[in-house]
Amino acid sequence: MKKMNVRVTFVEDVLGTSPANEDIYRQFIGSKAPDASTVDDEVAALGADAVVEKGKTIFPKFEDGTPFQYDYHWKGNFKDACGALRKVPGTKSSKLKAYKKEIDKLIFVSPRKIPFENYGTIGECQRSLRAQTMQGERTSLAISDEIKDGAKLTFSVNCLLDDDIAVVREWLDYGILGGYGQWRNSGKGRFLWQELDDEGNVIGGNYSDYPEYAEYFES
Repeated sequence: MKKMNVRVTFVEDVLGTSPANEDIYRQFIGSKAPDASTVDDEVAALGADAVVEKGKTIFPKFEDGTPFQYDYHWKGNFKDACGALRKVPGTKSSKLKAYKKEIDKLIFVSPRKIPFENYGTIGECQRSLRAQTMQGERTSLAISDEIKDGAKLTFSVNCLLDDDIAVVREWLDYGILGGYGQWRNSGKGRFLWQELDDEGNVIGGNYSDYPEYAEYFES
């Protein structure tokens, strides 16, 4: 088993992914997948975009108000990145078969609750959504918690197959393009990452490949 310590730094604002109303999990996701073993698994499988129109999406918070992300949010992000990169010839992701099962069963993120660092004040992002339906174009309003660029998350990735570490690095590299969280297609949640040793020293990552973002990594 291989373990990698990761610190991601958001270079664009990142939006919350969890519904503010807990009943949304049961009313909406449950109706879409009534055989779900757990609610959390369905959120990770269906994606938070599937619930955005049902209410405000937020960052879950510790009792002291510190926002955090669950480990499965990152597993969902890995699935999203792999789903895109597997269509690109020559990528490591393109060689993975049944990638969703591999991420579910062989790749693990810890801790369970990953606290934000350097996150400042939590704001709010409102945007309109337009969709073509059988009844014509429909417009709705989406509202999400918003954390400004510069925020960080630090976590570990454990791979039961040693070779999977290389593909995890590829998924993390995709973060500067694909983003993280809600409204990724607008550029929200874009991030760079650093690999850390067990003492917290930087030993890798892609942050140095983008000098235009050097200010985010200055001491």
